[in-house]
Amino acid sequence: MTKQLIGVLIMLCMFFANCQNDESNSIFYEISNNLSASFESNSQWYLNDTEFGDFEEKEHLRTTNFLRLDYNFNENFSAGIQLESYAPENLLNNSKLYDKEFGIATYYIRFKTKKIDFTLGNYYEQFGSGLILRAWEDRNLGVNSALFGARLIYYPTDIIKITSLYGKQRKGFELSDGSIFGLDSEIDMSNVFKTTSSTNLVLGLSYVNKKEDYDLYQNESTPEVPDLVNAFSARLDFSHNNFYSNFEFIRKSKDIRLNNSIANVVTFSEAETFEGNSLSWSAGYSQKGFGLSYNFRRLENMRFFIERGFANAINNPTNQLSINYLPALNKQHDYTLANIYLYQSQPGLIIENLENPIVKSGEIGHFIDLFYNFKKGSVLGGKYGTKINFNMSYWASLENNIENDLPNDFVTNDELTYETELLNFKNKLYSDYNLEVRKKWNRNMSSIFTYINLFYDKSYLESKYNGKKVRAWIGIAESTYKFSKGKSFRLELQHLSTNDDARNWMGGTAEYFFNSNFGIYLNDSYNYEESIVDQDTKIHFFNIGGSYVKGASRIALNYGRQRGGLLCVGGICRPVSPNTGLTLNFTTSF
Repeated sequence: MTKQLIGVLIMLCMFFANCQNDESNSIFYEISNNLSASFESNSQWYLNDTEFGDFEEKEHLRTTNFLRLDYNFNENFSAGIQLESYAPENLLNNSKLYDKEFGIATYYIRFKTKKIDFTLGNYYEQFGSGLILRAWEDRNLGVNSALFGARLIYYPTDIIKITSLYGKQRKGFELSDGSIFGLDSEIDMSNVFKTTSSTNLVLGLSYVNKKEDYDLYQNESTPEVPDLVNAFSARLDFSHNNFYSNFEFIRKSKDIRLNNSIANVVTFSEAETFEGNSLSWSAGYSQKGFGLSYNFRRLENMRFFIERGFANAINNPTNQLSINYLPALNKQHDYTLANIYLYQSQPGLIIENLENPIVKSGEIGHFIDLFYNFKKGSVLGGKYGTKINFNMSYWASLENNIENDLPNDFVTNDELTYETELLNFKNKLYSDYNLEVRKKWNRNMSSIFTYINLFYDKSYLESKYNGKKVRAWIGIAESTYKFSKGKSFRLELQHLSTNDDARNWMGGTAEYFFNSNFGIYLNDSYNYEESIVDQDTKIHFFNIGGSYVKGASRIALNYGRQRGGLLCVGGICRPVSPNTGLTLNFTTSF
């Protein structure tokens, strides 16, 4: 009730402040002129299916709704509020924290000048790349890790930026038990060293402190569980003309190890606590018609939650209450078949005691991206030019040197310790090679051709330890023809070829736009061979739908089947279960 009351008071302040400014006329004009709003609604009606069987959960119709209001009192003061509804239940596979809830989710008051930016209430923030802290929202993933408290951004000089914050994280419509204090500074070193205008050098330093009281059953071997877990970050961003380089190092202080792979179980190594760290470097060069970038990253025990119990991935598949941001660094595709074998980052310390006990402590790998544009009139460029994009990624688990008196009893052994090697890429988990060619044939027609070759260690990445590894290639051809008056037709054909797992797939999409506002589509993917696994064998995963856009409003309707697996946005994924149904989306803003 406190949050609802404060939210109502904010809205009343907005109204009465404007009433006092001009009592004679145009009160509502003033309000509308300074008010921005957005509304989003996502509804799904889950149906029984002859292939999947009956939908066994109670609520077949589910919906999420978001209404956001932001108001500018003047150039310095602003306020905002977001109302959310998850009734009768949240969408399938989204967090249960939001089920059957309705009310004020976030709200804030903000004061901003050239020197100071102060926010009281809910806010979003990111330090560096987000590996040490990121409070953010993505409605497609069902993630909202907004902090509630206070944030101050201060510019003491033109070359220094200091951010300090304190708060608790969203936990559905409530707040987390743990709290966060953060401090970030950025210093423009190019001004300090008087470099040329084409050179930039920025030093960043970050500190994040998580405070959480955590009660464990105490015995003689139980360590003192730290109330405070600290993380430190140093980064250096450099650019000169067409070249850039970014370096970041993070160290996280010792904490107990919690189990995150066994449902409804929270275990720990009672006699040991473990540190975490991250090392990342990216560099690139670009000019007209050419671009090259390289990314390296090493993560060790970097899962970081404001409440330790949420480290259990089985009970928390959507990564609620995560402090930091750990996306997979590889090519993100929009094509259906390219999203069957998806790599997720492997940052955590996990000890799994299945048939073959194993210690997972993190990942190491790199990502290379190359872009080149063959000029118009050249042999390969043709009349309109030709664009190519090549990229590759390689990811491996960290090599662990394990010290353990009982090597066949990792989970229950309290004396487990380990050490990792700094640079060792031999334990390959995933790799892909992607080639994309974009070609315009004439004023009306263009095509995209894509080839993907991948390796996926299903045994390790899905914690099944059956020795299964997938080697596959995917070919995609897409063409778009534009008619007059905004009409267009797009045809897309896909094929996935492999002798492993679910074997070969084919798929395609046909899309037609009657004008720039209204379009319809039909797509399908089909596992057409007898599979060596039981799931997804000879099932058509079809979808038919359309969308209509009018100004800032968009409505979309879809009916079809959803293949079980992972849904990823920007390298962050959550699991989805197979389902069939009708989906309605509506967004608008003003």
